[in-house]
Order: sequence, then C-alpha cells, then structure tokens
Amino acid sequence: MGASLLRLHFHDCSVQGCDASVLLDDTAGFTGEKGAGPNAGSLRGFDVIDNIKMLLELMCLQTVSCADILAVAARDSVEQLGGPSWTVPLGRRDATTASASLANSDLPGPTANLNGLLNAFANKGLSTTDMVALSGAHTVGRAQCKNCRARIYNDTDIDAAFAASLRGSCPARAGGAGDGALEPLDGSSPDDFDNGYFGNLLSRRGLLHSDQALFGGGATDGLVRAYAPDAGRWGGDFAATMVRMASISPLTGTAGEIRVNCRSVNN
Repeated sequence: MGASLLRLHFHDCSVQGCDASVLLDDTAGFTGEKGAGPNAGSLRGFDVIDNIKMLLELMCLQTVSCADILAVAARDSVEQLGGPSWTVPLGRRDATTASASLANSDLPGPTANLNGLLNAFANKGLSTTDMVALSGAHTVGRAQCKNCRARIYNDTDIDAAFAASLRGSCPARAGGAGDGALEPLDGSSPDDFDNGYFGNLLSRRGLLHSDQALFGGGATDGLVRAYAPDAGRWGGDFAATMVRMASISPLTGTAGEIRVNCRSVNN
C-alpha cells in the first residue's frame, strides 16, 4: 500500500491544501473529492487510514488529525520501501469541506505536458526542482492501462520494444476489461523506492506521457540527467520537497477541526 498512501497525501495537498479533504465520503447533501476524475476508481488506502485513526482515537481522543496521519503515513511508506526519511512537521487540522471541482482542475493528469506540469506545481508554490523530484515517486506503484494507452500506441518518444511489451497486456480498444490492467510505473524495480524512474526516462521508457514529458528536450532534462546516476541527490531533494508539499495551506490553530472519523465531519 506504500505507493497508494503516498499518492493519497499528494492528492490531498493538491486540493485545498493538506487538510484531509480527500478522505471525506459523499453524503446526500455533500459531494467530496473521491468521485473526481483523477481519484475515482484509483485512489486506495482509505481503510488503512481508518485503522490508524481508530487506534489513535483509542489512545488519545481527538488529538491527531487525519491530515497529519496522511503526512506521516506517506513518510513511513517511503521509508519502508527503501527510500529516504524526513521529519514531518505536525499540527495540521482537518477540513470540514472538500472540492470535487478543484480535484478535477488542480491535479495533473497522466497526459499532461511539461508546461502543464510546471504550471500545476507552480500554482501550489512548488518549483521546477520540486516537480521533478516529486515525480520520482513514480518509482513505485502501478498505473491502469487506460492511463497509459495513448502513450504506448500513439507517442513517438517511446522505446519501441517497451511499447510492444506493454501492448500485450493493454489492448488498443478502450472501454473493455483491459482498461483496468495494471502496469508498473517503474518496470526496472517496481517495488523499490529508488532512482530507477529517471534512468527509464533516459531510455524513453516512461510509462505515462506525463512521465516522459520530463525528458524530451525541455527545461527539466538536466535534472533528470542529474538524478538518474545519483540516488543520494534525488533522495535529498525528494525529502525536502515532501516537507514543502506537506506544508501547502494547512489548517492550524482554531481553523477546521480534528475529525473523530476521517470519512466524515464531526457532528
């Protein structure tokens, strides 16, 4: 679940800031973010967060926010997968609102180009280095066929043998059972949190269009070339970026609340 927990934290912070809005369930009178295009059918890990919250509530009632749980779970997941660690600033509080519209507009998608990625991160106060370093999180996890189909059948900046191997499990026709077939984001070491992702980009083996967009003659080529042979440099930048990302517009003080149940606001 490591990649999924890391993704949950990113998808939370990218919408309204790091406030656990992504965890809120829809109700009869409330539409949350779980059903938004970038989240529906692909976000996982909610039950893991629920279990953590349940245990924490037994030990210290209404003390640890769901937003802080997301931040720490992401850090611990990366560390358990062999990646870097970092100190997580704490004190976030939980939102009582969510925004499906912002989830649809503010989360960069798998077909994003370089300018789109840079703009999406800049809008959150994150730099070019932050964007490239954080993209390296795709060294773990899987993507659905429907999100990489256009790349493996239509893109020209892709290794031919790599594309051919993926077409065997990801059919060209959309709308069928093949849409949900999973492919590793980093085929060289899919379950290790390492810098293999950047080596893949040098070889034109990025799985998503938005992955390969980082290396193709643009402004981020130099960072990809720097990270590919230097795991330490990337790991340090990734850890620093995670701290900055986890500090996007947090609710503090008396803003928001400490939810008892991460899926719903307090009564």
